[in-house]
Amino acid sequence: MANHAVSLRRSRLRRYGTSYLMLVPFLGLFAGFLIWPLLNSLYLSFTSFDGIKPPTFTGLENFRRLLVEDERFRHALGNTSVYVAASVTLGTLLSLGLALAFNGSSWPHRVMRTIFFLPSVTSSIALMLMWKWIFFPSDVGLANTVLDWFGQKAVAWLATPGLTVPILVLMSVWGGMGYGMVLYVAGLGAIPEEYYEAARIDGASTWQQFRRITLPLLRPVTTYVVVTGLIGAFQVFEAVYIVFRGTNQIGGVLDSGLMIVPYLYDQGFTHFKLGYASAVAWVLFLIIFVISLVNLRLGRATKEL
Repeated sequence: MANHAVSLRRSRLRRYGTSYLMLVPFLGLFAGFLIWPLLNSLYLSFTSFDGIKPPTFTGLENFRRLLVEDERFRHALGNTSVYVAASVTLGTLLSLGLALAFNGSSWPHRVMRTIFFLPSVTSSIALMLMWKWIFFPSDVGLANTVLDWFGQKAVAWLATPGLTVPILVLMSVWGGMGYGMVLYVAGLGAIPEEYYEAARIDGASTWQQFRRITLPLLRPVTTYVVVTGLIGAFQVFEAVYIVFRGTNQIGGVLDSGLMIVPYLYDQGFTHFKLGYASAVAWVLFLIIFVISLVNLRLGRATKEL
């Protein structure tokens, strides 16, 4: 019996050994460029480290300061929460609306889907520079040029605190709704037409078909769009960094556009508080993890109803 077990293990090793061996380079890179930096960042979050002197262990001091004393972090968290809620909600609704509007197979629908999808595959740096030009404070900017056509005064768009977050939301929704649209179009194509035919025979209205058939069967797509949108929105950086680059603060006037990741960058690479920045990163990770987990659980619960 023992000889049979040994023979079986050797047979499995011969069969799968080459496959396991081919995984070694990937696992080495995965450990070196992901696992080790994560563990090192976790360690640094419990230290005071400026990148020059050796780290000094401080326990939970960074997290205490961050959650209790740091008004700027709370301001960034508030801005980020508003930005995430608005951009994900509007982006999801507009993606679904576009998918319903251009779900056909005719060439005008294909052209419109391509047009709306283009921003999703265009360089984000180029898009941010374009938006910065649109909202340029002088008459050179497109938005102020349009206002001038109607006899209105130029507006300092990016220097007006009340307009900062709405502009960032507009940029996010415009750039991402095409991607969600493509996912919803794929989800709509997977719904059998027989369901709608049976509903029409039973006298269901268009709204009832949408509410009772389309929305429930699109729930997996919606969960994916919302969760990935939340993760991306919490990690927004390029828009804030590029649009407000050149101002005195990375978040614009009065930190009106400050988000968590730009604040992390500011603490780590402007003020060289690398231990504190690591604590910010891990708090952000926990926030994203908890919110994503809640959304996945909600999506699973509603699917079972």
